[in-house]
Amino acid sequence: VSYIGQDCREIPEHLGRDCGHFAKRLDLSFNLLRSLEGLSAFRSLEELILDNNLLGDDLVLPGLPQLHTLTLNKNQITDLERLLDHLAEVTPALEYLSLLGNVACPNELVSLEKDEEDYKRYRCFVLHKLPNLKFLDAQKVTRQEREEALVRGAFMKVVKPKQTLSAYSVL
Repeated sequence: VSYIGQDCREIPEHLGRDCGHFAKRLDLSFNLLRSLEGLSAFRSLEELILDNNLLGDDLVLPGLPQLHTLTLNKNQITDLERLLDHLAEVTPALEYLSLLGNVACPNELVSLEKDEEDYKRYRCFVLHKLPNLKFLDAQKVTRQEREEALVRGAFMKVVKPKQTLSAYSVL
């Protein structure tokens, strides 16, 4: 089922009513979605494409036990750990995930300050949280990455440093 570029702010009720019981693939790219309310009608989904929407850290997916492909490219996701914990819980069959173009995915598409090492740490952390992934951001997961994620993945969480007071601040 394709519902691309319709400028919808929510998943239309009729879409779930008419197609939810049989749809294996749903593409809602290029809309204005901030919520995935209504997605629970699509229990048999295997592929879900949500690129170029307004989805953020409050993203909630229903349990989708057969979902193996999820793309969330170019949304507004910043809290990587929260998203990965949620996906681990509700998408046990997930093998392909793409988060390019989100702040949570540190690469040159998001910020010129990010480099290849930032991206490698990100991949390691994602694979630690979602060890069944076969592809991440359109790149095949290598055996070496999988091994590194087992050993070091928990320590690869990227945290933003807290701002400190300047030595010259007036108290």
